[in-house]
Amino acid sequence: MSSATTVVTSTPSQPQQRQHQPITADRVLHLFPEVDTGLAHRTNNNDSRQEDDLAGYDAEQVRLMDEVCIVLDENDMPIGSADKKTCHLMKNIDRGLLHRAFSVFLFDSKNRLLLQQRASEKITFPDMWTNTCCSHPLGIPGETGSEFEAAIQGVRRAAQRKLGHELGIKAAQVPLDQFHFLTRIHYKAPSDGKWGEHEIDYILFIKADVDLDVNPNEVRDVRYVSEEDLRSMFGRADLPFTPWFQLICNTMLFEWWQNLDGGLERFKRETEIRRML
Repeated sequence: MSSATTVVTSTPSQPQQRQHQPITADRVLHLFPEVDTGLAHRTNNNDSRQEDDLAGYDAEQVRLMDEVCIVLDENDMPIGSADKKTCHLMKNIDRGLLHRAFSVFLFDSKNRLLLQQRASEKITFPDMWTNTCCSHPLGIPGETGSEFEAAIQGVRRAAQRKLGHELGIKAAQVPLDQFHFLTRIHYKAPSDGKWGEHEIDYILFIKADVDLDVNPNEVRDVRYVSEEDLRSMFGRADLPFTPWFQLICNTMLFEWWQNLDGGLERFKRETEIRRML
């Protein structure tokens, strides 16, 4: 089944593209000696809470910058881990530092999509509307994985954890086996002059009626929307959207959505990484 493509007009300006350099383990480890190849512990950087890069930000969001992301080569193979601050600084992103992420799209029994507006306290992309939950599997046992199946299971566990952290959704309402992996996108986007994203993002769909207990330090607002509602939101100049959500909506979301109750199977478990750079 085909669907009309929704054009999002609020796409943030992109920096001038540089000549692509392969993202390999050798190159990343040469450029970023702070990457921990053990994947089990945080990096041995100075405490990020004491560094000028994080001065003036919300204390809880600064604390979360100590979490470790999974550093990747361009084929989604783990190289090691580095803290979130290191992974989200544009000066590192522009030199090729890449990490693993996930985006959850949660639909209720009426096929409405749950959106969130990111909290003003967020260091990256504050106050922007986005899909249900967007975050990172961490460099900890259970959420890593170099093999395809292990990586998918790792992001499922991370998704369940972050749905609880951000939206207060109990794990029993979002069982791991109900998260459907569709595909991966590789994208890069600046948030401001200092911070940004460079991710291989796993797209997860789940259909569930859930109870919300929103964490205000993570989420400013939530809203269930139909396809028509979301298209109307995109037409409003006063509503900012995250770049990864815009990319997904511009290319794939509405077709997937229309096949939610029949036909979604053919979109699942895509092995090729979609490059959206």
